[in-house]
Amino acid sequence: MGITLALIAGVFNSLTNFCVKKGIDIEGTAKLFFLCQILASSLFALILGPLLKGEFTIQLYPSLLGICAGIILYIMLFSLGIAVEKGTPGLTFATLNSATILPGIIMAYLFGADCGFYIGLAHVVGLLFVIIGLFWGVTGVKQIREKNVWITFASMVFLFHIFLLCLFQYRAMLIKVADLKQFDSEWFTPFMFLTCLSIQLIAYLYSNRRFPNRKEIMVGFAGGLTTLLCTLSLLLSAKKALPFENAVIFPMASVASILLTNFWSQKLYSEEINWKACQLLVFGIIIGTINWKLILTKIGGLLGL
Repeated sequence: MGITLALIAGVFNSLTNFCVKKGIDIEGTAKLFFLCQILASSLFALILGPLLKGEFTIQLYPSLLGICAGIILYIMLFSLGIAVEKGTPGLTFATLNSATILPGIIMAYLFGADCGFYIGLAHVVGLLFVIIGLFWGVTGVKQIREKNVWITFASMVFLFHIFLLCLFQYRAMLIKVADLKQFDSEWFTPFMFLTCLSIQLIAYLYSNRRFPNRKEIMVGFAGGLTTLLCTLSLLLSAKKALPFENAVIFPMASVASILLTNFWSQKLYSEEINWKACQLLVFGIIIGTINWKLILTKIGGLLGL
C-alpha cells in the first residue's frame, strides 16, 4: 500500500512540476507562482483536513511540527524558484527528486528496524542505480546561465527536501511505533502550508507588490491543489508503508515523477530525453523494492531448507 501511494504522489508531483514550468513561462519568475500555489494549498488543506473531518481542536505538538515543516518548505521552494530561473527545469527537478533517495536510509541508520525502518544491501544497490539514472538522464545539459548560483541553490533544494521528507517519516514513526495518536492530527498539514504562506507573503510584500494576474492565479491554484494531493499521498504513504517499504517509498515517488515529467517535457516542449537512463531507474526500482529476504525465506521453505 505504501508503494502504491508513493506512485500516486509521483503523479501529482509531476503535475506540480508542469504547473511550475507554466507559471515561470507567464512572467519569467517563480515568486508569484509559489505565492499563489501555497495560498491554494493552505485553503485546500484546511477544507479537506480539519474542516471536512470536523476536527477543530488544535493539538500543540503536531502544530509545532507543522510549523517546522513549513519553515523547511519555504526555504526549499525559495531555493527551487531561483534554481529553476538560473538553470534548466529538467536538471533542477532531477536534483529535487534525487533527494528522496536518502531519507529512508537516514531513518534506518538513526532508528533501525525496531522502529520500522529496514534497510538491506539490495536497497542500497537499487537506490544507487536510481540516483545514477536520475543524473544520467540530464547529462549534457549546459544551458545554465549562472552556474555557481545554480549549484548553491540546487544544493539547498536537495538538502532541505531531505529534511522535509525525514520529518514526514519521523511523524509517521511517532504515530505508528510510539503510538502517539495526537501526531495524527489533521492540523499538521494546514500549519505547514500556512507557515510557509506567511513567510512567503512577508517576503513578497517586502520585495514586490505587484498583484498577480488571472493566469498566474489559475496556474498557481492548480499547482497548489496538486502540491497538497502530493503531500497528503506522501504522508499517507509513510503511515501505511511496511518496514521493508520505508526506505523506498520516497524514491518510488521520485522516479514516477521523473518519468512522467520527462514524458510531458518531450511531448509538449520537444526536449531530448535519455530513455536509457529511465530504464536504469526501473532496474534500480526492481532491485531496491523487492523484499529479497522474504522471497529467499519462502524459497527455502519450499525446498525444505
